[in-house]
Amino acid sequence: MQFSQPSSAFPRTRLWIIIQCMEAFMIEHADVRRDGKYILSDISVRADIGERIAIIGPNGAGKSTLVDVIDRRIYPLATERYRSSLFGEERWMVADLRVRIGHVSPGQDPFFRTTYTAREIVASGLHASLGFDFHHEIDPSDWERADEELSKVSMLDKKDRTMNTLSTGEMRRVLLARAAITYPSLLLLDEASAGLDFPSRADLRNMISGYATKDRTLVMVTHELSEIIPAIDRIILMKEGKIVMDGTKEETLREDVLSDLYSRPVHVAEADGIYTAFC
Repeated sequence: MQFSQPSSAFPRTRLWIIIQCMEAFMIEHADVRRDGKYILSDISVRADIGERIAIIGPNGAGKSTLVDVIDRRIYPLATERYRSSLFGEERWMVADLRVRIGHVSPGQDPFFRTTYTAREIVASGLHASLGFDFHHEIDPSDWERADEELSKVSMLDKKDRTMNTLSTGEMRRVLLARAAITYPSLLLLDEASAGLDFPSRADLRNMISGYATKDRTLVMVTHELSEIIPAIDRIILMKEGKIVMDGTKEETLREDVLSDLYSRPVHVAEADGIYTAFC
């Protein structure tokens, strides 16, 4: 679809920029260095609104760092060629981004093992906070939204349980509900199923499928191909801080490609759109 340029008599509003480019995020020539070592090296990647992407690769490939760069939790080196934008804009107030982007990762687990209830943790996502403090003003609609999202992840019956009494799988469901409560345009799932048994991973995979809508970009990092929901149609392969391939499932989830990626023979199986890999 083509859009005409707005008249110079009207300001270029944020809404117009989003519609004009339909861009979720763009990164060009990003370098991240830690302790003198490059974690990411010359990374360039972009995604449009509605794309569904999985990022896979060996440990230490830079997958989680890339997600943190997208989310602006990590900033690359300020080189002349580095550029980035989110939803068509380069500059954002962090508070504004926190309601446009949902993020779930195992690194959040220690922060959310609290005595706040599941309902409080989910509702606090509307305020970009961890639970509530004296200065927060809670509207009854906040609780309604929290219950709605808890219902989607089958946790409404445990809404009054404190987070430190939940299993790992239950807590991940709560954090998924928290990430989704603001109806984010971009949902980043960094090993959201880490530490779960395979039935729990399957349950969470089915729940994640419900968030793959045409008006939301979904990016998930995983070590388990079975976690890749059927709706994902783009795979990014990373190794040693670089993107080595970016393509469809048919192009990337092949035994020869994955064997080269992991530097050992990899066997791939597929059933009903769900892939598995083993060595």
